[in-house]
Amino acid sequence: MSGDGAQVIRFPVPGKAPARPVLAASVAVFKDGKVLLATRTKPPADRLWSLPGGKVEAGETLEAAALRELEEEVGVSARILGFNRHVEIFGRDESGAVTHHFVVASFVGEWLSGEPSPGPEAGAVMWADPLRLGGLATTRELADVVRRAQRILLGDAPA
Repeated sequence: MSGDGAQVIRFPVPGKAPARPVLAASVAVFKDGKVLLATRTKPPADRLWSLPGGKVEAGETLEAAALRELEEEVGVSARILGFNRHVEIFGRDESGAVTHHFVVASFVGEWLSGEPSPGPEAGAVMWADPLRLGGLATTRELADVVRRAQRILLGDAPA
């Protein structure tokens, strides 16, 4: 427990299976036709390119969590344009036991301010062409999430 009574979830914990999935939120932020990507610095997706995002705090809406994580991780502000889709991220150890399980609500956003910069949770950042992610080491389903987000941005898919 932290000092304010909130439970701190350290994840993943070696040798200890999670009791339940962890709820998280992310946002595909677009500026001048490019999408903002960052490399993760912590397991289970360390060194992989992904969307900025993280855990939802108690009493926080999914949208607020996505925007807070965006600001905390890379120093960028955006406005949410709509919901994209959810992504489930989980893994198992050699014996088949669940080692981690995240459910990520992914949103589409439009850049408002701030120049992205690396930090403790974002090892590197870049504005990427959403149609040219093939050469990058990315989190599972990132290309699909970004393509769908771009369609929502352009009004080609329901928000």
